[in-house]
Amino acid sequence: MKKIEAIVKPFKLDEVREALAEVGVTGLTVTEVKGFGRQKGHTELYRGAEYVVDFLPKVKIEVVVPEKMVEGAIEGIIKAARTGKIGDGKIFITSVEQVVRIRTGETDEAAV
Repeated sequence: MKKIEAIVKPFKLDEVREALAEVGVTGLTVTEVKGFGRQKGHTELYRGAEYVVDFLPKVKIEVVVPEKMVEGAIEGIIKAARTGKIGDGKIFITSVEQVVRIRTGETDEAAV
């Protein structure tokens, strides 16, 4: 099993969720996060004063999927989250050794 973490623009969340549902992902976790990459933040004007916003709002989506669903999930996220502009985000894939559903005690793929 693999854990896929995608950092995307907040307004793309619904599209990414729908794309993941289409490939069979049944559950996900979403966290509001802040960060920056190559875009390095931006400047804003507030009450006449200019200030730098270093950390931009993003959304982190986490899903755990069986090996056979990884490529479809990645393709779905890319298709849904891409705007073609800087700051579209990143996808991280890591291995998951074990999953346990607390309520039933199911393990691994049965628990996902």
